[in-house]
Amino acid sequence: MQLWQLRRFIHQSWLIALVSVGIVLGVIMVPFVKQALFGDVIWLMAGVSLAAMVLWRKSVYLVPFMILAGVLIGLWRGSVLQSQLAGYEALFGETVSMQGTVVDDVDTGRRGELYMRLDQLVVNNSPMAGRMWVSARTNASIKRGDYVGVRGVVSEGFGSFGAVIYRAELEKWQRPEPGDVARQVRDWFADKIRLGISEPQASLGLGYLLGQKRALPEDLQEALVVTGLTHVVVASGYNLTILVRLARRMFEKVSKYLAALSSSVMVLAFVAVTGASPSMSRAGLVAGLSLAAWYYGRKFHPLVLLPFAAAITVMINPAFGWNDLGWQLSFAAFAGVMILAPLLQRYFFGEREPSTIRQIIGETLSAHIVTLPILILAFGQIGNVAILCNVLILPFVPLAMLLTFITGIGAIVVPDIATILGMPAQALLVYMTETVQYFAALPWAQTNVQVGLWVAGIAYGVIVALCIYMARATRYDLKESNIVK
Repeated sequence: MQLWQLRRFIHQSWLIALVSVGIVLGVIMVPFVKQALFGDVIWLMAGVSLAAMVLWRKSVYLVPFMILAGVLIGLWRGSVLQSQLAGYEALFGETVSMQGTVVDDVDTGRRGELYMRLDQLVVNNSPMAGRMWVSARTNASIKRGDYVGVRGVVSEGFGSFGAVIYRAELEKWQRPEPGDVARQVRDWFADKIRLGISEPQASLGLGYLLGQKRALPEDLQEALVVTGLTHVVVASGYNLTILVRLARRMFEKVSKYLAALSSSVMVLAFVAVTGASPSMSRAGLVAGLSLAAWYYGRKFHPLVLLPFAAAITVMINPAFGWNDLGWQLSFAAFAGVMILAPLLQRYFFGEREPSTIRQIIGETLSAHIVTLPILILAFGQIGNVAILCNVLILPFVPLAMLLTFITGIGAIVVPDIATILGMPAQALLVYMTETVQYFAALPWAQTNVQVGLWVAGIAYGVIVALCIYMARATRYDLKESNIVK
């Protein structure tokens, strides 16, 4: 490369993408460095100053410094949280009294125990950072947003949790007023839907419409995992994309402002109803940024949008980047949908606009390919029927969401005929549950595979190489890829 090429200007959007990549890398590196090494605010100031200098000059030769700036910022942010979480180490093996707020829907184990995720923690009368995972045997009807107090032995945490308490004793349970209003509205509407749709179909419909995965029967949950369909019954980008596209198409002919406003309300309402889980945080952020870009006539390149969204989420909660499988799968799936899928469509079908079925198949296949190495590393299994089941189910998910919603509205207006109004939804959801259970029961539905981290790295190297090849062969501009359209 000649000297003049190194002095070329680089667009600021790519510099933002590079600093975002650096931030994510810095956060991921934190567990491998000393806690106090980068915890001083001087590292944040150094990173911000370095980034500002590069943004001022905008030269190609300064690209490594932009990545370094992001790494310094990420190391600082992660080190701050890690130093706060270090306070749990002194509590491991000790019996403590702890209070906190339930931040997600409560799971129920096979023996009736409750699994809670708590935030805003107070341990032995001292505030603590991070989140804690707690299991407890109790008959209390604990919901998201409730305030609980438990007593038990603290153990080392996992994933994004600073610590865990197994078999805790419930000492206090309080439901604030007005409490989590969005959760209350969701549960009220779910009860109306159940008047018109029987189980387990009602729970599946609620999973599609409201992201209530934890209401599903255990056998159906396992069948959805085997068939690779869990992503459509959790609060995720797929559900949100359907709602945003629907709102935009309904009101775009009236006015662009009304379309953007209705879609924005849809995003905020869905996030409020489902809760700000790692996958939902990512989905809401990506959808919101894409919607804003569409409204102002701009286009976000996926290679800018995804690192930027990832950087924001790990700056809010660095623990997402350490060992949170949901966060990893969330961004991997979006990369498949926004990068690999359009390249495959253009490479094999040219400039013809894909039909709905072809688009769903392409996006499903792409998301499956990009998330597969992570899934194999995490679970040691490959779903042999996942792609086929996604093709058989996903095209009907928007219709199932609409029919489930109509059933709920009908049950509110005329509850006496709720069962009749719910018959179309019931029939469609029966098809879905029976299809999922049939394929999940096949003896060859899954294959056990054990691979090392280096194999996953090679797999992603191959995926990246294929994307580069198809991008050059088709000359497709990835800025045309937008989840809002």
